[in-house]
Amino acid sequence: MGLLEKYTTSTAFLEALQEAGVDYLFSNFGSDHPAMIEALASAEREGKEFPKVITCPHEMVALSAAHGYAQVTGRPQAVIVHVECGTQNLGAAIHNAWKGRVPVLVFAGTSPFTQEGELLGSRNEFIHWIQDVPDQRGIVRGYMKYDNEIRTGTNVKQMVHRALQIAQSGPKGPVYLVGAREVMEEETPQVTIDTSLWKPVEPSAIAPKNIAPFIEDLKQAEHPLVVTSYIGRNKQSVRELVRFCEKMAIPLLESVPNYMNFPSDNPLHMGYQWNTPRQNDLLAQADFILAIDSDVPWIPFKNKPADDAVIYYIDEDPLKEGMPLWYIPSRRFFKADAETALMQLNEVLETAEIDETKIEKRRKKITEIHLEQKKLQKEAEKFPEDALTSEYVLACIRDVVDEDTIVTNELISSYQASYTHLNMTKPGSIIGSGAGGLGWNGGAAIGAKLADPSKTIINLAGDGCYMFSVPSTVYWLARRYDAPILTVIFNNRGWKSPKLSTLGVHPDGIANETDRFFIDFTPHADLSKVAEAAGGAYARKVDNPEEMKATLQEALKAVKSGRSAVLDVYLPAIKQEQ
Repeated sequence: MGLLEKYTTSTAFLEALQEAGVDYLFSNFGSDHPAMIEALASAEREGKEFPKVITCPHEMVALSAAHGYAQVTGRPQAVIVHVECGTQNLGAAIHNAWKGRVPVLVFAGTSPFTQEGELLGSRNEFIHWIQDVPDQRGIVRGYMKYDNEIRTGTNVKQMVHRALQIAQSGPKGPVYLVGAREVMEEETPQVTIDTSLWKPVEPSAIAPKNIAPFIEDLKQAEHPLVVTSYIGRNKQSVRELVRFCEKMAIPLLESVPNYMNFPSDNPLHMGYQWNTPRQNDLLAQADFILAIDSDVPWIPFKNKPADDAVIYYIDEDPLKEGMPLWYIPSRRFFKADAETALMQLNEVLETAEIDETKIEKRRKKITEIHLEQKKLQKEAEKFPEDALTSEYVLACIRDVVDEDTIVTNELISSYQASYTHLNMTKPGSIIGSGAGGLGWNGGAAIGAKLADPSKTIINLAGDGCYMFSVPSTVYWLARRYDAPILTVIFNNRGWKSPKLSTLGVHPDGIANETDRFFIDFTPHADLSKVAEAAGGAYARKVDNPEEMKATLQEALKAVKSGRSAVLDVYLPAIKQEQ
């Protein structure tokens, strides 16, 4: 293997990403990246290994793909975008990575800072003046754990490894680096650093003095409850959570989940809640609540614990400093990693004196509630005679999900139905964005497939989320990089969520009276054909309940043969719903 012809800041930057375990550069190159493109081409010719470039025609898809990849592997990837324009085109994906606590490094060039040829990379295109803005980093600063500017090649590796160290330390999140053309073109001595000195911060634990009061309050409780949302982002945390709940027969409620947090077939599983407009009986009855890894354990406007409930809160970010309005009435707030904290608690519980009679009585009662929930679930899944229902479609999908399936889920108004009827039991088997930037689903599905090509990826999206996902880019990427996915569109021909929001505030308002919500997608687009045109996908519209299972099997067969598939499933249209 020969040496590279030229060693630049860009060369060192790419080396640092390779050293850090970055596999992919989800890239949308522009006029700020000649040095990086040159370094990549030179490395390819010389046989030097750098992260693989994934050319992404849209930045939203690029960051969503990096997001999904990190969720499956736990490893951050890099996203390369074009100055401030590409930065802004990342759009809602920035919000998703920040709120979803996903590690990713975003790099953007900046306009050159010389204009008369003083340095290599000086301005030579009119756009360099147009794209020169006062504070490019400020565009995303409110959504990043860290942002900085690369000013020289001599310490670029330290900059990259520090950024990734911050991205991977809890709470995890995105980081943003910029560099001008002249800096990225700069020739520099070869940079070597000891990467073992840049590891993420070790997980934090509960202060030992606080464990005994917690255990004592738990032992005194008659109706304890655990509430979680995203503990499943760490698969080992799920194991410790199950161990904790089973030891004390504590029921588990998932609030706004975006992972598989607790096996749905465990008798202690008490279902899911989102924007629940009524009081959850278990939440109201609870005299002890452990809220762990949950930004929104309940919505107090209509659904909250009793005033005298003893609440403990465990999270890597217990103060929610990025949420200006946030508070819950917790007796103690512990800044701790969920797995570490539960291991501490489980160790103490192993030798604690426990009233086994009380625990077994509670276990029996909770099991009865669990079985009743399953009975109601089954009834909702019955074969629909006239029009497809979300519950039936989800039951059909559940039947084709196996141990080697990952579901990416962005169903929004059908979130609760999706978790209830998919019945996921394996950690890592279902993921959501963890946030509210719609359009995550397609890119995330591509990222998940690249992360583990052995998995079958089933992507669930509403028709609005599907359009937000930039499907022309998603399915082009799927074909270009051999990452076939199966997408099922739950198509009600409009945005149901704004209608539900309006009815939640104005149930007897004029919008309801006149059925004017301004959210219907008329005329209806043939959504699956977008994927067929852009990526050669198997495309089918399904509106007959009798065809659902067979068509789903056909689509899955296409995916397993290496071709993406999109099923445009027609549910009752929004305007028909009351």
